[in-house]
Amino acid sequence: MHDFLEQVRLRPGMWLPGGSLRHLQAMLVGYRVALGVHSVDEPFDFWSDGPFSQWLGQQLGYSSSLGWAAGIERATPEGSTPVDEFFRLLDRYRRETVQQSAHSTGMNEDLSLRLMSDTFVTLFWRRSLLEETTEWLREHGYRIVPLAAGNWSAEDSLHHDIAAALGFPDYYGHNLDALNDCLRDVACHGGYTDTPEGAGLVLVFNDYDQFAAKHSETAQTVLDIIAGQARQAAVLGRRVICLVHSNDPGIRFEPVGAMPVMWNNAEWLDSSRRPA
Repeated sequence: MHDFLEQVRLRPGMWLPGGSLRHLQAMLVGYRVALGVHSVDEPFDFWSDGPFSQWLGQQLGYSSSLGWAAGIERATPEGSTPVDEFFRLLDRYRRETVQQSAHSTGMNEDLSLRLMSDTFVTLFWRRSLLEETTEWLREHGYRIVPLAAGNWSAEDSLHHDIAAALGFPDYYGHNLDALNDCLRDVACHGGYTDTPEGAGLVLVFNDYDQFAAKHSETAQTVLDIIAGQARQAAVLGRRVICLVHSNDPGIRFEPVGAMPVMWNNAEWLDSSRRPA
């Protein structure tokens, strides 16, 4: 179900003619009914009166027999679209659901697991909050690799700094394909140096918005590469986390590694990323 929704997120025009959430709701219900016909038991949160709709009613203050699609369409603010609002709210719902589950199992005691619960790339606006997070990770045995993205005037600067920080071999090609290959070695097998691996690897991009403003496509691809290799590392029982600092509180990235790029828990609400 979630894999299908990510496909819709990436290509809404193909899946949802006219951007209708009611069409999406009908598709999801049809999908769940088909699973039932084939005796496939899969959790489903998207019935008209299901968990997502109940949660949404609390967030938006609505009660509608038409279900969550109508509720979101009615509450969509000017400048946004119902589809964009659906995925923004869905990401928040998933995050809160994971947090509740984590709290009941004690996972909330491990910040690293919270950071990796539904994305491998987490955004930060307040630098002090980023520093608190990296300090916790350092104290718990993680290898912290800070990268000054604000100083990258060109893509070559990015490759130079990442290669130096992670000890890439001399034959490193200084291009995105080579970054993917060498990062796979670091994430999944420990890399090229004798630096202790510790509990896991944390890449910290400072002032990433400055680089993204000049090289948006490369900035997006780099995060996608990291998320993809972090996913592969997780399969092998290894941990790779990417923390991204942005001076722009409204910065957005497309999903990476089929997962959304999300703000950290403390800065999830737009209102929490505003000067005091």
